[in-house]
Amino acid sequence: MTTLCVVKKGGEVAIAGDSLTTFGDTRLGRHYKGEHDKILRLHGSWVGICGSSAHHLVIVSALAKLEEVKLGSRMEVYETFRRLHPVLKEHAYLNPKEDEDDPYESSQIVALIANPTGIYGVYTMREVFEFDRFWAIGSGRNFALGAMHAAFDTALTAAQIAEAGVAAGIEFDTASGPPIVSHTVTLAGEKS
Repeated sequence: MTTLCVVKKGGEVAIAGDSLTTFGDTRLGRHYKGEHDKILRLHGSWVGICGSSAHHLVIVSALAKLEEVKLGSRMEVYETFRRLHPVLKEHAYLNPKEDEDDPYESSQIVALIANPTGIYGVYTMREVFEFDRFWAIGSGRNFALGAMHAAFDTALTAAQIAEAGVAAGIEFDTASGPPIVSHTVTLAGEKS
């Protein structure tokens, strides 16, 4: 699946991810595809998406259909993904079904967002979390969380910590692979 990490530290926000795509037991490494960055630049934010490889094109196309996309706070992220859901169903033919007992339809998307306002996580039923330090998603997340926890209170930068998390995912998760891609932005109100 993937390893994606976000970190907020020292006036910076960083997001990092691996580059491997898998189709069941088949691995599609960086050297076999033109597009390898799982982190998209969308509306002033870096957005890392895990799950189906179709999500990347679908999200770019669907967000273009929304009149207003805001990702600058937990509520703005929620409202954007709430308004995105019917577009995903109507224009991308999203299958919103997961479990019978689910309280809401699923958008089938798990994402991390990094921008000058902070770091956010979006989950399948449009749950949105704002993180204060770091977080990870994807099949390598548990390895990444451990590595970032061990590295956070050191002299490493936000980007170095996020990359350490992804490196741990690549090392131990069979569905994550190199190279590591990362992006850093300055938090709003901080000097560059």
